[in-house]
Amino acid sequence: FPGQQVLGLVENQSDWYLGNLWKNHRPWPALGRGYNTGVILLLLDKLRKMKWEQMWRLTAERELMSMLSTSLADQDIFNAVIKQNPFLVYQLPCFWNVQLSDHTRSEQCYRDVSDLKVIHWNSPKKLRVKNKHVEFFRNLYLTFLEYDGNLLRRELFGCPSEADVNSENLQKQLSELDEDDLCYEFRRERFTVHRTHLYFLHYEYEPASDNTDVTLVAQLSMDRLQMLEAICKHWEGPISLALYLSDAEAQQFLRYAQGSEVLMSRHNVGYHIVYKEGQFYPVNLLRNVAMKHISTPYMFLSDIDFLPMYGLYEYLRKSVTQLDLANTKKALIVPAFETLRYRLSFPKSKAELLSMLDMGTLFTFRYHVWTKGHAPTNFAKWRTATTPYRVEWEADFEPYVVVRKDCPEYDRRFVGFGWNKVAHIMELDAQEYEFTVLPNAYMIHMPHAPSFDITKFRSNKQYRICLKTLKEEFQQDMSRHYGFAALKYLTAENNS
Repeated sequence: FPGQQVLGLVENQSDWYLGNLWKNHRPWPALGRGYNTGVILLLLDKLRKMKWEQMWRLTAERELMSMLSTSLADQDIFNAVIKQNPFLVYQLPCFWNVQLSDHTRSEQCYRDVSDLKVIHWNSPKKLRVKNKHVEFFRNLYLTFLEYDGNLLRRELFGCPSEADVNSENLQKQLSELDEDDLCYEFRRERFTVHRTHLYFLHYEYEPASDNTDVTLVAQLSMDRLQMLEAICKHWEGPISLALYLSDAEAQQFLRYAQGSEVLMSRHNVGYHIVYKEGQFYPVNLLRNVAMKHISTPYMFLSDIDFLPMYGLYEYLRKSVTQLDLANTKKALIVPAFETLRYRLSFPKSKAELLSMLDMGTLFTFRYHVWTKGHAPTNFAKWRTATTPYRVEWEADFEPYVVVRKDCPEYDRRFVGFGWNKVAHIMELDAQEYEFTVLPNAYMIHMPHAPSFDITKFRSNKQYRICLKTLKEEFQQDMSRHYGFAALKYLTAENNS
């Protein structure tokens, strides 16, 4: 930018500022055709020195006395300032802002596709503009949406950048792994850096002022999307969700959410997209992302295929106060049940649930395949309990709990299927959390097709061997970290 030039802009490619689009069309003042502000280069240090803040404000206030409002927002103000001070602008080549409005002269800008840098759908109709090349541009855009974003950031010949300490540490940790280790792919997952888009949709929530508020935390992939509406109907409180999606799936999710009245009416659901990378479903990374981005003092650590009982949100807020969670290390257990029926008349009360249990419409969760996971909840006692009761940790215990937001994170070494929640509950126990079962709370697991990861676990012997190895390493780490108190985990494992 020579001289006093501080703004780089492309000339406007429509006749808007010429004022001839319709009778009595009166645009803001502009130099010739004016400039389009879809792409702006700003020389910030020079702008500050020339007191840009006062310059544009004075121009805007003066023009507004006769114009009353802007038609094209900031673009009108930029053009009014440039009209008075033409020396400020450096005209960029038009291919940096190819404008596809209805009255565009954009085709005078490019001879072939290789010239294009930025395509700007600067029309209220967006992709439905009248332009003879619109099909080409639309297809280019849709192809881009389907792109794997991970490829876009892996140029073979990138620009040199300053050394990133985190990146160097990561490379060091990766280089220390043994590539001949049969569990190399599992170990590598811990160090994978995933692109993450926090708050993918609008989120707006102010936690309740009484410091009892609870956020439901869960994670999911595309095949569990159908659960979202049902969960929103069962849980009116805030929700934090981590979604594991490809770039193309993120666009499908956007269309799904925007087409759902239930989801669009809720602004207290935080959707955080973690983009797909690697072979395994990073279940514990996803849980940690969802946990980190809650704004309430407490969280209910759930799974996406569970429906909480109606009224659970309010019941948990009362329990948080009654059991003094603010000043004690407690994990409140919400007993888990399951149905094998796709169409279930959801029980409205504990009495109704017990009746369905007796009739065989419901079962205690994983009763048929993995009793140990929830046996310590003591369902026999829960049936008649009217007050909260304490239970002790046992091997393979993996209940769904309500905890303070400062509880430990999930261990990232566990990916895909197996031991991801078990390890977390073990760590809570090592940190001397009390496990307290809530007598009038319940959640029900809804049936679905098995996940890709459980299928791999069942069919792949190496998968099971590696999971066992990771379990043993985790337990050794626990012993080193928590000392003598952690020995019980090793003996419990040997006895089970």
